Amino acid sequence: MEKEQLLEYVKSQGIKFIRLQVTDINGMLKNVEVPSSRLEQVIKDGTMFDGSSIEGLARIDESDMILKPDLNTFTILPWTVERGKVGRLICDVYTTTGKPFEGDSRYILKKIVKKLEEKGYTGYCGPEPEFFLLPKDEKNKQIKLEFLDEGGYFDLLPVDLGEETRKSIVNALQVMGLKVEASHHEVAPSQHEIDFQYDDLISTADNIQTFKLVVKTMALIRGLHATFMPKPFPMVNGSGMHANTSLFKEDKNIFFNKDGDYQLSQELRYFVGGVIKHIPAITAIANPTINSYKRLIPGYEAPVNVAWSVSNRSALIRVPAARGKGTRAELRSPDPTSNPYLLLAVIFGCGLKGIEEKITPPDPVIEDIYSMDNNRKIDLGIGKLPGSLKESLNELKRDNFVREIIGEHIYKTFISIKEKEIECFKVHVTDWEIDQYLKLY
Repeated sequence: MEKEQLLEYVKSQGIKFIRLQVTDINGMLKNVEVPSSRLEQVIKDGTMFDGSSIEGLARIDESDMILKPDLNTFTILPWTVERGKVGRLICDVYTTTGKPFEGDSRYILKKIVKKLEEKGYTGYCGPEPEFFLLPKDEKNKQIKLEFLDEGGYFDLLPVDLGEETRKSIVNALQVMGLKVEASHHEVAPSQHEIDFQYDDLISTADNIQTFKLVVKTMALIRGLHATFMPKPFPMVNGSGMHANTSLFKEDKNIFFNKDGDYQLSQELRYFVGGVIKHIPAITAIANPTINSYKRLIPGYEAPVNVAWSVSNRSALIRVPAARGKGTRAELRSPDPTSNPYLLLAVIFGCGLKGIEEKITPPDPVIEDIYSMDNNRKIDLGIGKLPGSLKESLNELKRDNFVREIIGEHIYKTFISIKEKEIECFKVHVTDWEIDQYLKLY
């Protein structure tokens, strides 16, 4: 949308406020609201804000930052229509000298998109984010760590609060311009998945952030709490966010080759090879919380085995059955706590490196890896993902290429934030420890 079109549209729709949104290093959406009367000035000059007040964005001595809105991201927040319409614009962060800020994760992804374009590629991704819907107490204040239903994968339940909430989420997403492909109940009780159509990388990351906002808001409106925490409950499957990746040259999906083995191209293999080579460090970005590694354990359909396959869901990376334009490589390890801009940057940055350096992955694994013994895994060269946040951070520290992708500012800040998180957890006494040891000793 052009500037004049947007200004006229805002005026004709009676939109009184505009929320300018930005994502912090942890993937959390932040916003500042301005009156629509200031929109023209904001488009022209941006709006200044205190970057040091947002986690990991800027130090106190360089805190003056400028938000510049991306006009293509404008939408009306559907839940504000009846109470006074509010518009939304996603922003890029600039320094006061007018340069893109290296601590802006959206900018990091833009740099990878530019590298792809220089090679003639356009990257696409279709995410599959999962989440839990939880009840709240009678006063609608405290979250109750209880299942809202006892449904399972693809279950058609009687119409209940969870089902109705999922419908309202889908409706809101469609109003905001996201093309929803499917929504369904997931494997665990109270767990849901909504898939939206694949898109270019910047749009996909923007859409994931919009999706999280919509899910949280619509659940809140219905008296529920939506969480993207990977593993809120023990003994059931956790929530992931599979990333379906593909590369196009002009209108051709270069992952497809009708004459290749499994009708897959050499470029797809090299892309997979690059991701597998760097997956230990990628894991720090794809699974950035202590709780993430409660999901990445054997026995709950978690992709802990570093291998790739054709259709086999027990591998870390699988190639679904679709061919032609639908050919894609699905990375199954990420979870929805990841910053989507950084996640897509490291996946496609490493995939491109694989193509450039012709990194050949091991042969695809046809067998069910979940049921394999360790000796067979060793024979096939199947490794494991890091088992904790500390392990994945150590792998990130060893991987200079992934460090280069995310840049020094984000690398150092991310490491610092996560090491503090680990230290905080180390001194915390969990309920499990109380149950296990208090009476016994």
